[in-house]
Amino acid sequence: MDAQDQPTGETLPPTDPQKGLSTAEAAARLGRFGPNTLAEEHRSLFKRIFGYFWGPIPWLIEIAAILSLILSDWADFGVILAMLLVNAGVGFFEENKADSAIALLKQKLAPAARVLRDGRWQEIAAKDLVPGDLVRLEIGNIVPADLRLTEGQYLSVDEAALTGESLPVDKAVGDTAYSGSVVRLGEMVGEVTATGMSTYFGRTAALVQGPERPSHFQQAVMRIGNFLIVAALVLVTIILIVSIWRENPLWQTVQFALILTVAAIPVALPTVLSVTMAVGAERLARMKAIVSRLVSIEEMAGVDVLCSDKTGTLTLNQLTVETPRPAAGATRDDLLLAAVLACNANAPDAIDQAVLAAADGIEARRDYKLSTFTPFDPVSKRTLAEARRGDETWRFAKGAPQVILDLAGLEGAARTALEAEVDALAAQGFRAIGAARAEGEGAWQFLGLIPIFDPPRPDAAETIAKAGEMGVTVKMITGDHEAIARQIAGQLGLGQAMYPAGQLLEGDPAEVEARVRAADGFARVLPEHKFRIVEVLQQGGSIVAMTGDGVNDAPALKRADAGIAVSGATDAARAAADLVLTGTGLSIITEAIAEARRIFERMTSYATFRIAETIRVLLFMALAILAYDVYPVTAIMIVLLAVLNDFPIMMIAFDNVAVSPKPVRWDMRRVITIASTLGVMGVAETFLLFWYVDSVLHLPRETIQTLIFLKLLVSGHMTLYVTRNQNWFWTRPWPDWKLFATTEATQVIGTLIAVYGVLVTPIGWTAALLVWAYCLAWLPVEGAIAMAVRRLYAARRSAAA
Repeated sequence: MDAQDQPTGETLPPTDPQKGLSTAEAAARLGRFGPNTLAEEHRSLFKRIFGYFWGPIPWLIEIAAILSLILSDWADFGVILAMLLVNAGVGFFEENKADSAIALLKQKLAPAARVLRDGRWQEIAAKDLVPGDLVRLEIGNIVPADLRLTEGQYLSVDEAALTGESLPVDKAVGDTAYSGSVVRLGEMVGEVTATGMSTYFGRTAALVQGPERPSHFQQAVMRIGNFLIVAALVLVTIILIVSIWRENPLWQTVQFALILTVAAIPVALPTVLSVTMAVGAERLARMKAIVSRLVSIEEMAGVDVLCSDKTGTLTLNQLTVETPRPAAGATRDDLLLAAVLACNANAPDAIDQAVLAAADGIEARRDYKLSTFTPFDPVSKRTLAEARRGDETWRFAKGAPQVILDLAGLEGAARTALEAEVDALAAQGFRAIGAARAEGEGAWQFLGLIPIFDPPRPDAAETIAKAGEMGVTVKMITGDHEAIARQIAGQLGLGQAMYPAGQLLEGDPAEVEARVRAADGFARVLPEHKFRIVEVLQQGGSIVAMTGDGVNDAPALKRADAGIAVSGATDAARAAADLVLTGTGLSIITEAIAEARRIFERMTSYATFRIAETIRVLLFMALAILAYDVYPVTAIMIVLLAVLNDFPIMMIAFDNVAVSPKPVRWDMRRVITIASTLGVMGVAETFLLFWYVDSVLHLPRETIQTLIFLKLLVSGHMTLYVTRNQNWFWTRPWPDWKLFATTEATQVIGTLIAVYGVLVTPIGWTAALLVWAYCLAWLPVEGAIAMAVRRLYAARRSAAA
């Protein structure tokens, strides 16, 4: 046994092929290497629960809850506590998703194994296998550990649970059979080379079980929260210090500062953004894309590289016969008839299904009655069938062209020409099979070649072109050779830069990144390559989506910014993915990216509005207190503003927005720049009104407070129209009716409160209408300044790039 096969890298003494390991040696190795099981990290229930309430976002919400408790504001306390629990619930869901991936992986492992120990074959629990054990594999067995096959003729192994590929893989002496795969044909003996977490299956589980990387969305939420908190604390501290210095009533000052702080803390920020994504997730579900991790929606919006499996996503995953190539002296029907009679019609494999479909119109097949059938095996590489037609007996064969040529005894120039044709077909991406027939015990007649391929999906080329228009580069991932990859790429409109993944990923890191980025696709991709491809692209600054369907894809799906389990994926792949497709084809993914960009625009709209409002209210309050030594609004007005703002911002989740033509990412500098400009402008508008009604009109202080309350409410909601559209606010797409109705309804409610004096001093309709006119006059100015800032920022970014 080789040292590199060992989990620990140590060399073990060779195993006696006649006796196997002794019980004592097996027990010693079990103690050294541990059981053949998937390890799991267990945390106490207390640590898990406590973890959901510890961290920057929970701290923000907890501070607001404590302040509400101090103020005896039980309603706010209840709402904030509910938000905290919702946040914890989302965390619980995300953590248990990884646990479910491990559980689904464990379900694929064998419960028992037949092993040679102490000179006799015996059945033991698979968890007790150790490196060096000799294991017998038979039809139907689940391979219990990673084995190097040492004895027997052949093995046909179904690795669908690992790779997602439907065709069995042929194994011979010296090959490796991986834990979790299923034996379909043959019987062999193998020596255990790795167990438990050291198997390929175990390494997959370890990668799936690794810690979650914080998403770009989570990082952005924290930056928004930090900015608002710092801004709020600075301004509230200034207000508090100035009020105390002026010897204002201490408790009134403290109470006002606490209320202002609660209003400023963005306790609804995670909830509003989560609701926005949840609404988007529902829309994606209608597109046959199930979101299993909400924050992945934001990642999808920024995807600039999509690594797509060839089989089933770019192609139909349905082998199809191309134009048959009959040999001299044979017809197309002769060739297809022989091939179809050599198929296993009762349990057809993918090649049989393709041949049966191609020969569907050949009526002559019904004249034959099958008497014997010998299935394909990796040694003979052919199928044989004997059938009767009346008094005649015929034999038919199909299989690898070289094998069928040998069977027919074809030599010389004719054979050379046919072998050249096989090579030419392979270079074009076709897999060829040969067919032959013989009457009775007579000589075999070679009938020709049948090219088979997996055709591209009808919509794939158009979808790839559409992805390119969206700024998304599609890279093909396939286990096939470069020739097949290039053939499919040519039909799809992809480039011809297809390289073997193993060669591409070797060498200097900078060169590897350059080669990976320049490649249009990757051929001969092994399981470990996908993870590395994603990693290299991410290190170069890309946001990467990766499709997959097998257990072996689970680590790459988890590592990708957006892991996509395609239709028909294994349970473990679906558990590790962020997006699970229930329909086939690439078009679902591009539709999901477009929807994700809409959701992103809605979240950006909210973030911009929330920052602008916080600056508008707090900075104005601070300036008014510093300049006039008065509270420009009362504590109850602040609470009313906070409540009335909540309704329209929740409707942002349903708003109509334009789809960005390019990938979008959180640009916090841009968000804060635009929001701060609008916020400062709002301060200027409000301060101008405050100065006019106080210093020019000399209105009573209580009336001024109501006027300012109404102005902050009306102009704040109008600002929402400016922030929701990256273009002029009056252009399409216009607001969704739910957002528009809620915004206008809350403005009307606020106006009625001000006019009739509910909890505030009444100002009457004339004053209220004048405030509305004032706000409407400023709206186009705000829109113009917002557009100017956007264009100036974009110009500077372009110049810097």
